[in-house]
Amino acid sequence: MNQKGTLIFFCGKMGSGKSTKSNEIAKDIGAILLSEDEWLSSIYPDEIENFDSYIKYSMRLKPLLKRHVQEILNTGINVVMDFPANTIKQRQWFKDIFSEHNIPHILYYIEANDQLCLKQIEQRRLDNPERHNFDTEEVFNHVNSFFQPPSVDEAFNIEIIDRKNE
Repeated sequence: MNQKGTLIFFCGKMGSGKSTKSNEIAKDIGAILLSEDEWLSSIYPDEIENFDSYIKYSMRLKPLLKRHVQEILNTGINVVMDFPANTIKQRQWFKDIFSEHNIPHILYYIEANDQLCLKQIEQRRLDNPERHNFDTEEVFNHVNSFFQPPSVDEAFNIEIIDRKNE
């Protein structure tokens, strides 16, 4: 029987450092990195103008990727997914990916305070001017109104990264 790859994914408030950490981990372990932002901007250029359109196009992308990711993991290759797992519903999608094939997984939960997140969002806006309309305090507050930290009841292999005091 072939050894399966590990699915690695992230939960944390907008601006907590999920993308940065996903890049670091993918490089450290030599995994395939899949970024939702990259997929969405490639497939739906100029179509994501607000949070509602992000949700719409993100939901279109996920069924396509599910089987693809499972196939990669079943070959023994690790996959790091820079896709948010910030709500129970989002995490259920990841659970569907790994549970159907008994694939190992790690959910990294990045705990960060709002001040740090907003500081990082402001820097991201400066570094990526195309995100000017999306990376705002207003969007941060809206997006995080849906945020649900993972609970033990969800039965994930969780590793916590504590950035609350940074």
